[in-house]
Order: sequence, then C-alpha cells, then structure tokens
Amino acid sequence: MENGGLVYLVQTDTTVGFASKDAEHLGSIKERPRGKQFLQTVASLKEIKRACRVPKALRKRVRQAKKTTFVYPDGLARRLVDKGEYGRFLQRYGSVFSTSANQSGRAFDTAWAEKSCDAIIYTPAGFSEQPASAIYKMGKAKVIQLR
Repeated sequence: MENGGLVYLVQTDTTVGFASKDAEHLGSIKERPRGKQFLQTVASLKEIKRACRVPKALRKRVRQAKKTTFVYPDGLARRLVDKGEYGRFLQRYGSVFSTSANQSGRAFDTAWAEKSCDAIIYTPAGFSEQPASAIYKMGKAKVIQLR
C-alpha cells in the first residue's frame, strides 16, 4: 500500500475486515499476542507462488476455491480472492494481511472499527457480516479441513 502501515476497513469476500501490509499494526489494533499470525488475502495464484510452493496436486483446487483459506506448507494461511470488489482492492496491492474488523472475542461494532482504522473503503452495498471462510491445511497431495 502506498503507506505500508495503513490499516483499511473494507468489506472482504467473507466479512467486514481490516487489511494492511503491516501485521504488527493489525495486531496492536486487535490486541493480539505477538507472534500470532494473520491470514494473507492475495490477488492471484502468482502472488501465492511467489511466497511459497503450492503442491502440484492441489493447484487446481486452490485456483477454483471460493471463500476458502488454505494453510500452506510454510505454515501461513492464505486465501485467493481474484473476483468481486475485494478482489479489485487486492489487485492494487497484490497481498495484504487480513483479519475480521472486531475486537478479539467480540461482535462487529461499526463505530469501534471505524475509529480503529486509518482509512475506510466504502462499497455501494455497505458493510455486512457474513460467514467466515472454510479453512484447510495442505499436505503434499491432500487437504485436512480445520474449519
């Protein structure tokens, strides 16, 4: 992002979220323990391939998955979002760390989220909470469902 430390409030493909290149800034907003990793949302399979190896047997599944997060062999969770308004947001940045826009363990609160971020990306449909993505952990040729 032009200002790498900015935290954006944005409607993701799954729910209202914070997005940033700066995981530490996200962690301080969410009051998360240091070292607890964030999900990365990425704009293309090419972005994922730059960061880690996708097992050949699973490439098609990753490419075709919708609202699905995979924990890759390198231990990081990534979700490919190449369509929709959030996909267009990601096209501009390649990949960002992402998390739900709520205080840890609490429900979404618009006022708290808006005062906690640096910039708000409004969409015509507004913000809405939606179900979280499915999460799968990758093996060499298969996946195990975590959520």
